Amino acid sequence: MDIALLVKAMIMGIVEGLTEFLPVSSTGHLILTGALLHFNDERGKLFEIVIQSAAILAVVWEFRARIAGVLGGATRDPKARQLLLNVAIAFLPLAVLGLAFGKFLKAHLFNAPTVATTFILGAFIILWAERRDHRIRVENVDEMTALDALKVGIAQCFALIPGTSRSGATIIGGMLFGLSRQVATEFTFYLAIPTLGVASIYSLYKERALLSADDLGMWAMGMTAAFVSAFLCVRWLLRYIATHTFVPFAWYRIAFGLIVLATWWTGTVIWSD
Repeated sequence: MDIALLVKAMIMGIVEGLTEFLPVSSTGHLILTGALLHFNDERGKLFEIVIQSAAILAVVWEFRARIAGVLGGATRDPKARQLLLNVAIAFLPLAVLGLAFGKFLKAHLFNAPTVATTFILGAFIILWAERRDHRIRVENVDEMTALDALKVGIAQCFALIPGTSRSGATIIGGMLFGLSRQVATEFTFYLAIPTLGVASIYSLYKERALLSADDLGMWAMGMTAAFVSAFLCVRWLLRYIATHTFVPFAWYRIAFGLIVLATWWTGTVIWSD
């Protein structure tokens, strides 16, 4: 096994796990990291799909008791049925738009200048949202209505633009629509399971010709790194949001975006597509 390839797999896995559920865009970070590591060919893009599934498993493991309770009580508990319905409703807008425009967006927007620009624009939206007066209507995820879920689902559609951040769009969108920070974050985790799960399965099916047993070691390394880092990140984020805002992430996005734009403009770093 190529040691250098395993190291690349571990780095990519860590980047995926640390950024998937923070409002900083995992897709944007993977595009840029893949370019730096020269691991952004068709094989590398398939690898990104594989390690994304490990991040989903980390969420499932963290919320395993809640998920088991909801699935087990769906036939008799109205709150469990409502949560499942809300997740399904929130998932649909992105699924429809992704099927319609996903190929076009990947062909034209998955590049360093676009990612860096949306990093910065997204940061200003976070700063604006955090400085508004929060009028909280929903303080428990069980209080969410179908309309609340639809609004969060529409907000998630902005994540089709690389660099936007799926979790950032849903959490900030949820807060703007009257959800508490904790509820918006928790619902984002639940919504990630079908969103990322279906996207991973669909992408793996489309790219099945690239699947090779020779890549199992690379996948195992990447998935392990993604699972561990995502699990630790989710645990940390749940504690962080209890007493902090997302403003530091906004400043990080601005700084990171400016660095990428500067290195791209000057040619210091060759950010290949």
